[in-house]
Amino acid sequence: MLGFLLVIVAIIILSGLRTVIEYKRLIIFRFGKYKRIVGPGIIYKFPLIEKSMEVDLRIKTLDISKQDIITKDNIPVTADTSVFYKVINPQYATTKIENFVRAVFNYTQGALRDVIGGMALDEILTQREKISQEIRKVVDEETREWGIEISQIKIQQIELPQTMKRAMAVEAEKEREKRASIIASQGELESAKNIAEAAKLLSQSPSAIQLRTLQTILDISKEPSQKIVIFMPTEIGNLLKKL
Repeated sequence: MLGFLLVIVAIIILSGLRTVIEYKRLIIFRFGKYKRIVGPGIIYKFPLIEKSMEVDLRIKTLDISKQDIITKDNIPVTADTSVFYKVINPQYATTKIENFVRAVFNYTQGALRDVIGGMALDEILTQREKISQEIRKVVDEETREWGIEISQIKIQQIELPQTMKRAMAVEAEKEREKRASIIASQGELESAKNIAEAAKLLSQSPSAIQLRTLQTILDISKEPSQKIVIFMPTEIGNLLKKL
């Protein structure tokens, strides 16, 4: 009988042994009151009088679903984001908030609406990094009291209404046509300047004009399928006879 009791006692004592993985910690409560944080490695908690709660310290990802938001300039957009967070104080994460995962989700969702709702559409489309930093600042200030650190927030997608997309596409096409027209006119202007400069130089030397005309005739003559009648000054005719 004594041996049986000793076996029971040994089993109860040994049942307090636990192995805690490197990236986890155990919160020990004695008679319902917080006592200590233990781990990683082999730890011991007193059976019957102590209970434990396991907390993961790794960085976790939380996807915030798409939300319809009205911008500062009254344009509806749809935005979603991802939150990267981790537990930095296991005691606070278990004793100060009932469900810190749900709390991070709800608080980030609200911050996303507040930040984007306070910005104009142009800012939203061009300053995603600024939006992410603003949301992270707002959420991190609150969650640190729960023992949670917000490592990063990423804006995944910002969608516009179809009518707005079509209007922006038309505007972009007009802008491309405008730029193409400007580039073409600049090219024509440059060409006209070059022609005017060449004409000015040729006008200063009559013989240069004759040689240029002759070169043009020789170039055209390489195309036997073409018949071209050219009226030339007498000087050029005499020059051709000498060739």
